[in-house]
Parts: sequence; C-alpha cells; structure tokens
Amino acid sequence: MIVSDAWTPQVNGVVRTLVTVAGELRDMGHTVEVIGPDRFRTIPCPTYPDIRLSILPARRLARLIEAFAPDALHIATEGPLGMAARAWAKRRRYAFTTSFHTRFPEYIQARTGLPTGLAYAFLRRFHNDAAATMVATRSLQEDLAARGFTRLVRWSRGVDLSRFNPQPRRDWAAEYGIARPIFLYVGRIAVEKNIEAFLALDLPGSKIVVGGGPQLAALRARHPGVVFTGPFSEAELAGAYAGGDVFVFPSRTDTFGLVVLEALACGVPVAAFDVTGPKDILADASGRVGAFGPDLRHSAIAALDADRAACRAHAERFTWRACAEIFHGALVPLSAGRTVARDAQDRTPARTEGRDERHQRQRDDHASVDIGS
Repeated sequence: MIVSDAWTPQVNGVVRTLVTVAGELRDMGHTVEVIGPDRFRTIPCPTYPDIRLSILPARRLARLIEAFAPDALHIATEGPLGMAARAWAKRRRYAFTTSFHTRFPEYIQARTGLPTGLAYAFLRRFHNDAAATMVATRSLQEDLAARGFTRLVRWSRGVDLSRFNPQPRRDWAAEYGIARPIFLYVGRIAVEKNIEAFLALDLPGSKIVVGGGPQLAALRARHPGVVFTGPFSEAELAGAYAGGDVFVFPSRTDTFGLVVLEALACGVPVAAFDVTGPKDILADASGRVGAFGPDLRHSAIAALDADRAACRAHAERFTWRACAEIFHGALVPLSAGRTVARDAQDRTPARTEGRDERHQRQRDDHASVDIGS
C-alpha cells in the first residue's frame, strides 16, 4: 500500500513517479493500493490551490488500511495523509518505509523567507521513524545524511522511452517566427523553480517556456520577449521537447528532475546548475549530453555542442521497470524490525542509475516482499 498526499489530478513529478511505479508493480503481478486525497474532504493548500490537503483523515485512513490489509506500507509524503499513516503504523509498532521527494524547507524559504532549520527538523523526525527512507540520488542521500537523516536507500527514476522520443520535432521557429537556437523550459511555473534565473540570461536565439503555475502571469508580463505557451497536454510534450536546441533546468531545489530525463529521451541536451538532480543524471556524461555548473549561461551555451544521439542513449539507461524493482526491493513487511531496513541498505548498489543488469543483481539479492495481500 502507498499513502500519498500527492495524487491525481495533481500534475507533478511525485504524482507521475507514483502512478507509473504503481502501474509497473501491477504489471509485475503485485496488488497495489494507493490512498490519496481524492478519498477525503480537502482544502486547498495555501499559496498553491491546485494541491488539496486532506482534513482530519486519521479514522477513515485507518479503516482503509485495515480493510486492504497490506503486507507493506509506504508513506510517500509528509502531509496530513502521510502523518496519519505514520501515526497509525507507530501505534501498532508496524514497520513502514517513506520517500523524500520534495525539498519543502527550500520551497517554504523561497515563498516566505523563513529559514530552513525548523522544517528540516520536522522532516528528520518524520522520516527517521521509518525502516527505510528512499531518496532519488546519491547527492541527496549525502545531503540528508549530513542533516541527520538515517537509513537512506537510493531509488532512482525512469522515463517512458516510447512516449518521449526525438521524433517528431515541433518547429518552434516557424510556429512563432522566432530565431534559433531555441532554449526551452518545460515544467511548473512557480517561484521555487527559479525560472527567473533562466529568463534573465543573455542568450542567442529565443527562449520558450512551456507549462502553467502561479508565476505564469507575472513572468509573462515581465518578459515580453519570451514565448510562454501555457500548459501542454501529455501527447504534445514529446514534440515540444524535441523542438528545442537546449533544455534549461534552472531549479536549485528539485530532488531529481524528471523533466531532465524527458528532455534527454527526446534527444535534447540539458543545461543546469551544479545541484542535486541534474548533476547526478548528467555526471558521467557531461559534455556529451549537456552541461552543469555554477554559471547557467555558460552551461546553456556549452550544451549547444552536445550530441543529440548521445542524449537519447543516456536516457535509455533509466527505465521505469528498474525503478519499480528498486522500490519493491526496498519495502519491508509491516511486522519487520528496523534491522531489515539496514540489511536492505547494505544490499542497495552504490549506483542505482546504471544499466538494467545492475538491477537484475539487486533483484536477486533482495528478499521478496508483497505490497498487498
């Protein structure tokens, strides 16, 4: 069973990861139940009304968990549902796993100016009760370990290679009558995404921003020379990516960045800051598939020389099936003690982003744990 405050119809990387992994697990023969806010009365999240927060979910959540009788419980988020699921498990002395998807302390700081210390203290307490906490990258694992988080297990991500591919390419220059090269951003338009850092760059050619969010109107007004398309449907995204010359990812707060993988799968090189997520994805192929560093403009210009075929080949290393297998292998039975999580951490490969054969070795090492009864 997976409990998550982030679920459909929300559109973000957490939801996409959970929806896809749940589907892969079902294809592997597991019974998966996901409990999200759609089953509860909700209120809009302050400053982000598209996100709904469940109101007093504890009793109904307990009934749902007990009716399903899961073999393993994974708590994906730290919101009202996540806190209620954690409390349910702790009262019964059941083991559970969690995952760290979002740097909420930095998000809160970006929106309010508040320091990150108190928020990290809350998150550390939340996750350190888990038998294992899954994190997307090596650099995030190292950062959280330095902040006192324990029992961290790496759980990389994947990309739908059949949907995100280099053809057909949208002809942005002809469509909008703009010059190449095309520097492209795709994603949520919100302050924590640091899009202003991209829009302020002095770059040749043109800039295009695809997506919606609370900052869209303000940024569109401040940057009349930039093409803001608004949100695209999923069917349109691959062509939108493929039509770019460089995908610019200005965020400093993402824990992974699925859009980076999607751009690479469409054959588009990536420019980013030297931060968690892009530096983990690009590290062993930087130069061939893009560039990252402290100077975003320098990285964007350097990425123009990357090899589009190499971008696609690099993305092919990241599959959702491997992601689901790692997730399943890191789960623990409800009745298990924390020693199981320590064993799981010892068995986790030093690099989870590599080829599928590494995941095969991990599957051979892990004991089987069902997600549902």
